[in-house]
Amino acid sequence: MARIEITPTISIDESELDEHFVQASGPGGQNVNKVATAVQLRFDVARSPSLPEDVRRRLKALSGRRLTQDGVLVIDARRYRTQERNRADARERLAALIRDAATPPKPRRATRPTLASKKRRLESKTQRGQVKKARGRPILD
Repeated sequence: MARIEITPTISIDESELDEHFVQASGPGGQNVNKVATAVQLRFDVARSPSLPEDVRRRLKALSGRRLTQDGVLVIDARRYRTQERNRADARERLAALIRDAATPPKPRRATRPTLASKKRRLESKTQRGQVKKARGRPILD
């Protein structure tokens, strides 16, 4: 079976993908009513043996609403008018999503604000307070 190369270390077997072709809306004229060109690609993130655990966890977080409760990622591709282009688009979008999940997040380094930035902040707060104070009723002599 063919494998889809995602990163040098991660590749997915095509048997893990489930593709369904459905009728698309949008451009295509009468053709749209009789040909199923839109692709619904399903990939079981929760049970895939191809994904390392950390990538699986990040992929679930990145997927958002595209992930079902069973842990299946659903990608709808209906951008193009042909089945093949929509199929390639869906696979590329899946690969891009997994690539994003494969890059670990940079660890945050704690930093402290500089003295100058603290002074700028306090000056802007003072100035804002003066603007608000000036909005009061005028003093009548």
